[in-house]
Amino acid sequence: MVASGSKSQAKKPTKKDSKDASGKAKNPTDKALKAKKAVAKGTFINRKKKARYSVHFRRPKTLSLPRAPKYPRQSAPGRPKLDQFKIVKYPLTTESAMKKIEDNNTLVFIVDKRSNKNMIKAAVHKLYSIEVQRVNTLIRPDGEKKAYVRLASDYDALDVANKIGII
Repeated sequence: MVASGSKSQAKKPTKKDSKDASGKAKNPTDKALKAKKAVAKGTFINRKKKARYSVHFRRPKTLSLPRAPKYPRQSAPGRPKLDQFKIVKYPLTTESAMKKIEDNNTLVFIVDKRSNKNMIKAAVHKLYSIEVQRVNTLIRPDGEKKAYVRLASDYDALDVANKIGII
């Protein structure tokens, strides 16, 4: 222990003495005193509250990375459900259909109910290599779809019907 009469006569640093001309602390004890004051005072004294202009809290948007899959989720690409062979089921060979072939240059087909006029036009073009002028459709009472395919003036429906095997 230290004798009671011999107290160290260390002079406490004053504000003027502890800083040099640049405003920085001179020695480590000054630095330590400054840190001690900061701890006692607390660091959150002068913190400002963020101004909120809405009563609703909106979660901030965070980084969303693009997907980088390790393997494909489908093993093979799907085949189209309606190709030209599924769209056109068969040609109709009734008397009224034959009359349409002779008089109106029109072929009559039973087609898939899900197909539309553009699909029917493309399917007939692919199957029989003929140009189609227009397509009219109706759904029969038995639920089948009937398509009246009017051929372009360059093509004769009788020749095409012979080629198909209707007549």
